[in-house]
Amino acid sequence: MIADLSWTVPTTVPPTTATPTATVTQGKFRVGPSVTLRPVTEVIETNQDGIVELFMNNPSLNDVTLNVNARISVPSGIHVYGESFGQGAGAGVVAGTFSVPPGTSRTIIVTVKADKSARIGSHTLMFTGLYWPGDDKDNFQPLSLTYSVTVKEPSKDPESSPDTPKTTAAPETPKSQIPGFGAALVIFGVLTMARLLSRKI
Repeated sequence: MIADLSWTVPTTVPPTTATPTATVTQGKFRVGPSVTLRPVTEVIETNQDGIVELFMNNPSLNDVTLNVNARISVPSGIHVYGESFGQGAGAGVVAGTFSVPPGTSRTIIVTVKADKSARIGSHTLMFTGLYWPGDDKDNFQPLSLTYSVTVKEPSKDPESSPDTPKTTAAPETPKSQIPGFGAALVIFGVLTMARLLSRKI
């Protein structure tokens, strides 16, 4: 069973748990928001990517938007794709900024791929960043989460984002310059033929 890795902003004295937490001042949040990593697939193979969900929740008792700036430290040979996240090619950091209005949640699906240079075995991705209430960036708080993936084989197409739809251009159909011109031409032809036939009779 895979346990969720959660980070919750405490509203009172921080509980003594293994979950990463931070001591914060309440600021404009009445109830502390939460940011959670929910592993879906932890093994990367040729036909299977690693998948993790970044879940953010802003309780309805709050009057301000939860803003989150998340960064993912990417090991060498690992590529990361997700909504508002950039591509991580090689060792580096990708970042994304998210807004969650009061009383709503947001789930960002992050796809993790490995290229041929990635080491076979376990890799740790570090999710770090900041969150703040509304426009009050001075009242920011840190967050830190980790996620492990196991590379068994390089991904089939590590350079291709799964979120990018592959579309083909539809063939263009010729259009008349004058609306209804084709229909008028057909009616004129039919009337002309009818008149010619009536003259022959």
